[in-house]
Amino acid sequence: MSTMRTPESQPPGRIDALATLPVFHRLRGRSVLLAGSSEGALWKTELLAAAGAHVQAFVNDKSRLPFFRQLEETVAGRASEGFGSIRLEERSWEQADIVGCAIAIGDFDDEAEAAAFAEATRAVGVPVNVIDRPALCDFQFGAIVNRSPLIVSISTDGAAPVFGQAIRARIETLIPRMLGDWARAALEWRREVQTRKPDLRLRRRFWERFTARAMTARRGPEPSDRDDLLVALDADLARPAIGTVTLVGAGPGDAELLTIKAVRALQSADVILYDDLVSNEVLELARREAKRMLVGKKGHGPSCKQTDINALMVKLALQGINVVRLKGGDPLIFGRASEEIDTCRAAGIPASIVPGISAAQGAAASLGVSLTERRVARRVQYLTGHGEDGALPPDINWAAIADPMVTTVLYMPRHTLPDFVAAAIANGLAANTPAVAITNATRACETVLDASIAALPELLAGRLMGGPTLVMIGTVLRNRQSLSAVRQYRKDTIDAERPDFQNKFPNNPPKMEVA
Repeated sequence: MSTMRTPESQPPGRIDALATLPVFHRLRGRSVLLAGSSEGALWKTELLAAAGAHVQAFVNDKSRLPFFRQLEETVAGRASEGFGSIRLEERSWEQADIVGCAIAIGDFDDEAEAAAFAEATRAVGVPVNVIDRPALCDFQFGAIVNRSPLIVSISTDGAAPVFGQAIRARIETLIPRMLGDWARAALEWRREVQTRKPDLRLRRRFWERFTARAMTARRGPEPSDRDDLLVALDADLARPAIGTVTLVGAGPGDAELLTIKAVRALQSADVILYDDLVSNEVLELARREAKRMLVGKKGHGPSCKQTDINALMVKLALQGINVVRLKGGDPLIFGRASEEIDTCRAAGIPASIVPGISAAQGAAASLGVSLTERRVARRVQYLTGHGEDGALPPDINWAAIADPMVTTVLYMPRHTLPDFVAAAIANGLAANTPAVAITNATRACETVLDASIAALPELLAGRLMGGPTLVMIGTVLRNRQSLSAVRQYRKDTIDAERPDFQNKFPNNPPKMEVA
């Protein structure tokens, strides 16, 4: 029997270490110093002016002056668009020139001159960037995707600017230009939202609706969009505060298997109640500010009572909080979803469901096996390996298990598999039926064990594999054992040629094993 535990708030720990802090610096109307005359310096000058800065450019190379003068004239003609200005100085920079500047940029061939510029700039408290010299930089320029006021910047911490540019090119194809129009509309409509004085919860709901419309409209914003969104906000203000509950399928573990709708739900959550089976990679996609609470249940391990989880969902939602109930796999398959939905509806709380890739689907895809196959398996059945008391459920249809034309997927089978197999064989399941036990399906630590169904319980009992385990049974797995034997042979060959392999990599057990 499992022991009881209460929902646990998890410590933040929601971000990995950063090589540098990404920030966006307002330069409109401020002075910036630039010293240098290369193509890179010319581009930085244009970039700074586009951000509204007044650039004082020190250019000594007379051959480059025409390019800077042409840029100076171009920028002067774009003042109505928000561009700043450029003032050319045909001389070397001096420390006094730096005083009062927001930032300073230098471009030097001589390393000593570059170091002197960085030192002089820091001495007067001005952040400095020296082009192509990361060690001398207080800040760096990223590759930019410009949909202003929507701006995306990509940094490699100065290690590989060309790599950053390649990523920028990829992102360019993903962000339609009309999203910049929506960002400009947001600046204009924000004032109308603020005049209504909604609380934080309702402001966030407004901008979630705004975002959903912007991302799906495939056009620029229109006055009717603003009107619709403000009408919805006014309706929210007129009714009592109440939150929502969304049951979200986290999939079998690989974060890339999440649906777009699931990611959106995680991004809009105020509180996330998640199970032990949810991977850290999935949680990383949640909104940073969202509070996380572990409410997991483990077979034969510490578990939160379902009634406590239900009560917590209702309590939070009645406070106006948007709750995401995040479950491994699909919430509608052995996820006790009906109990949670019924509880929410009884309390008058809106509840919705975002399905996920089931553990069975993820495992089958990882194994490269179709769950159905013409003339071999005409149906699929999912079973739970234990009932409420932790024992094998007493009402299993053993005739269905013995059907040679079915693929059976057994969830949570670790403790009851010997009893299940003994009863299944006694009721007609062929002892040599192919079977697979897969732990942590789709994750980097995935482990697979192939055997006949008769041999599988003993083999599985001898493995210390932590994580969710599925057992798949059926003729569709008939080619698995020969395939695994080939892979195991290849691994054994590698180990023989590299006897120190296991010593160097003790945490890399064989992925494939065969009985």
